[in-house]
Amino acid sequence: MTNARDTHLTASGAPLLMTRALTRESARARQSLAGGQWRPAPTDAEAAAAVLDRLTAPLPPRRDARARTSATDRDRRLQRILRTTLHHLDAGIVSPPAAALLAAVARAFLPWHAVPNPPSAAAAPRYGAVARTAEGVAVPPTEAGEALLPGLIALFTTLAAVSPPGTSPLTPPVELWQVQYTGRFRRHGRPAPGVWTAETVGCPECGGTTGPWTVTCDWRVVTLGCRCGAATHEHGLAFSEVWLLLPDE
Repeated sequence: MTNARDTHLTASGAPLLMTRALTRESARARQSLAGGQWRPAPTDAEAAAAVLDRLTAPLPPRRDARARTSATDRDRRLQRILRTTLHHLDAGIVSPPAAALLAAVARAFLPWHAVPNPPSAAAAPRYGAVARTAEGVAVPPTEAGEALLPGLIALFTTLAAVSPPGTSPLTPPVELWQVQYTGRFRRHGRPAPGVWTAETVGCPECGGTTGPWTVTCDWRVVTLGCRCGAATHEHGLAFSEVWLLLPDE
């Protein structure tokens, strides 16, 4: 697996969506749900319902129907899907298969991390540059993002459904994944609205901050292995601070 982020652009200059993980995790989720191997726990269903609300939210009515206003509204809807997904992913209370699915959704909607409203502080997370036109206007692949909605709505509707009375949650196993990554990881905090903090994660043994890291995840904990031989999961990183930086596999 390569360390480079997928930065290929469409002919219009918009970044391609990273959907490999989403395709894999969606298929796995559908198979597990249909076969009865996954009966979502209440925390999974609650997170799915919150994301579903964003997936199905209609575009807000606008008196000003100019093309730019309409495009901004569409991008804002997709940005809200990303932010709601990240919130429930990083809360750390969903099951491993739900976390893997939420992470894959977040990765697909990553172009809207800062579009149309970037985080307000310099310390806020950054996950790659947003492609822009010659006029400096951000050009996320809005139509491609919206094309994902029908399939995701159907999947998250099933996830959010209340389990039949008398049934208990059942969680399928999730494969552990491991990848090599060279670069920094930044641990971000938000102690107050509009206030962000950021700290570069270092190896507890040698103090190295740029790797190469061996990143291992079982969707309950992320472990960083340093080239000096030390490994730690006491780094405080949220899932999104690791997953969204890794290459799409």
